[in-house]
Amino acid sequence: MHFADGEVPADYLGYVRRKVFWILGGILLIFVLLVCSISVGAVTIPINEVIQTLLGQNVSDKWDAIIWNIRLPQALSAIVAGTGLAVAGIAMQSILRNPLGSPFTLGISNAGAFGAAVSVIVLGTGTMQSRVADAVTINNPYITTIMAFCFCLLATGVILFISRIRGASPEVMVLAGVALSSLFTAGTMFLQYFSNDAQLAAVVFWTFGDVSRANWPELALMAVVVAAASLFFIGNRWNYNAIDAGDETAKGLGVNVEKVRLVGMVVAALVSAVIVAFLGVIGFVGLVCPHMVRRIIGDDQRYLIPGSCVMGGILLLASDTVARLIVAPYVLPVAVLTAFMGAPVFLFLLIRGYKR
Repeated sequence: MHFADGEVPADYLGYVRRKVFWILGGILLIFVLLVCSISVGAVTIPINEVIQTLLGQNVSDKWDAIIWNIRLPQALSAIVAGTGLAVAGIAMQSILRNPLGSPFTLGISNAGAFGAAVSVIVLGTGTMQSRVADAVTINNPYITTIMAFCFCLLATGVILFISRIRGASPEVMVLAGVALSSLFTAGTMFLQYFSNDAQLAAVVFWTFGDVSRANWPELALMAVVVAAASLFFIGNRWNYNAIDAGDETAKGLGVNVEKVRLVGMVVAALVSAVIVAFLGVIGFVGLVCPHMVRRIIGDDQRYLIPGSCVMGGILLLASDTVARLIVAPYVLPVAVLTAFMGAPVFLFLLIRGYKR
């Protein structure tokens, strides 16, 4: 943006500074929450010893095992998954110009759940153990994950195919997603009806999204995909700003709207598919976070996209921490808490509206 005599108005500098400070403050909050999340649980670890262990000091072999093998990958998975779901959500809302756009509006999560159900019931990858702890297990998580991922991509492919036929309009994509969501839900219910007790329990167990399922290899793959997708969306921030002003305006500014929309949908769907395949169905993060950030820093995609990434990490990490404490010593799957929390928060945002 250029101004007379090369000077930038003080009001504009303050406008930018507030947004940048908010994003940096959110990043700092993530680090604080990370330490607190590692500290609490069935076994409480003093915060100072958590920090020392993370800095490489061998405080205790017991603490080392708990932190590096269990709690740190779980907390980092919450940050990565929250970031990925939020950035996919804000991208879909901008691309579709629809405030209800999210990874789950397009039926991707339900497609993943159906894929997992096929794996557990048809391929027999879910079993019931004889012991109380971990009574329900997925004895071949790799096949289950691959099946869920494939069906997520299948749903995306169907939506893109329909949009090619009918034109890549926001309405067509959203309606296709709603139809696919209903179809895959019906398919999952059909399989569950003919399953035995162990298979039914395994399917229900998988659909409870839980960040504790990811170990270091899964976390690394999710982190690479989420980081690449986030950089892609940030690189297209000006295109999304133009699309927010309307398709005709964007085309007048030289934006290839159809291409930007289709490629953006593919990238957002890929991020969602990877997260759903590894962690299960985690709802409302991709839907609520963009609206929360809009109320704080507005609609400018230059700040809305990184702000949504930060908010997604904060929301899912905080939710996972609370889920481990709310019914201690039992651990509540984080998807249960996000659903309980996300619905009233989203209704509040709808009633109150948000700043433009």
